Amino acid sequence: MSRVEIVEVSTESELDEFIDLPWKIYRHDSNWIPPLKKSVRNLLDAAHHPFWRFSERALFLARRSSETVGRIAGIVDNNYNSFHDERVCAWGFFECRNDPEAAEALFGAVEEWATGKGMVFLRGPLNPSTNYEVGLLVEGLEYPPSLMMPYNPGYYSELVERFGFAKEKDLLTLILDRNRRISDRMVRLTRRIGRNKNISIRNAEKKSFASEMKLIGDIYNASWSRNWGFVPMTEAEMLQMGKDLIRIADTDGLFFIYYYGEPVGVTIALPDVGPLLKRLNGNMGLLGILRAVVHRNDIRGARVVAMGFKKTHQGLGLPILACDHLMKVWDKKAMDYIEVGWNLEDNHSIIEIEMEFGARMHKRHRVYRKDITLRGNRSAP
Repeated sequence: MSRVEIVEVSTESELDEFIDLPWKIYRHDSNWIPPLKKSVRNLLDAAHHPFWRFSERALFLARRSSETVGRIAGIVDNNYNSFHDERVCAWGFFECRNDPEAAEALFGAVEEWATGKGMVFLRGPLNPSTNYEVGLLVEGLEYPPSLMMPYNPGYYSELVERFGFAKEKDLLTLILDRNRRISDRMVRLTRRIGRNKNISIRNAEKKSFASEMKLIGDIYNASWSRNWGFVPMTEAEMLQMGKDLIRIADTDGLFFIYYYGEPVGVTIALPDVGPLLKRLNGNMGLLGILRAVVHRNDIRGARVVAMGFKKTHQGLGLPILACDHLMKVWDKKAMDYIEVGWNLEDNHSIIEIEMEFGARMHKRHRVYRKDITLRGNRSAP
C-alpha cells in the first residue's frame, strides 16, 4: 500500500476535494443525509463567514496515490479561549476511510499545527464550535441524522481513540413520537404553570428578522453562559445563522416566553428537512427548489435545536411550559416525531422533564479530548 501524504488545503480545487469527500465515504450508506455543498463552502469561507473573524483554521487532506481518503480541520476559536482562559484547538469536519494510518496522519497534522499555535489540548469534533455541529455519533448509528446533527460510520470512534483521544463529554438526543405518554406529575405541573397569567408566549416574526435574531442571541447567551463548552455567539453569527435557517423555519416552533412582559426564554424547533436534503444530494438550483416544493410533505418530524431560559428566572417552570407548548404545536401539525438534542449528559433536570413528557433515549454523540505536548517541553501545563 502506498504511503499517506498530508496536504494543507490552499487552492480552490483542494477545497473542492475537501467538500466532496463525504460523497465517497458514504456512497453505500443509506442513512447519510448529504449537506448542501454551498452551505459547507460558506461555513468554511474564512474571508466571509463571521465565525472566522475571531478564529483561525487549517484544512488538511490525506491522500494515497493522489486519491483523497480523509480530511480534517484544525480550529482555534479565540473567543472561546478568551472566555474560558484556555488554550484549546478544536478539530472538526473529520471524514476518513477505515484507514488508521490516514486518520493518525490527519490528527497528527492538527496536533502539529496546534502546538505551533501554543495550544495545550485538542477537543473535537466541533464543526466548527459548540454553536454549530458537535460530537461523534457513538449510539444511534442505525438512524439517519436530523437537521444540523452529525452522522458518521461506527468505526470513526476507533480511529479517534486509537490516536489517544478520550471521552470528555457525551451529548444526548431524546425523541418523542406519537406513542409517547406524559406522566401524571407533568400533567399537574403544566396545568399549574399555565395558570400563571404573568407568563405569556409569542411566536417569532419573520418580518422582524434582524431584531428577532438579536433577541434570540441575548437570551441564548444569558441562558447558556455557565454550561460546559459554551461560547457566546456574536451578533454577526446569529444573523448569519438566521439567514441560513429562515427559509425552513416554522415560526410556530420558534417562540419566546415572557414574564411580566420581559423576554426570559426562547425555543427553536425546526422542521427536519433531511428527506429533502437527501433528494437534493448536495445541490440547490432551480431543479432543487422544484424538488423541495414537490416533496415538502416528506417532512415528518422536527428537531429542537435550542431551548434557553434566563438564569434569573429559574423556578418558574419555564422548560415545562415550553415543552408543553411545543408538543401541542407539533401535534396539530401531525408530525411523527420530535428530536430533542443535544442535551449535556449531566443536565439531569432537563432530561428528566423531557422523559416525563414521554421522550426516550435515541442517540449519543461524544466529544473527545487529548492533552498535547508543546514544542520543547515534555508535557503540557
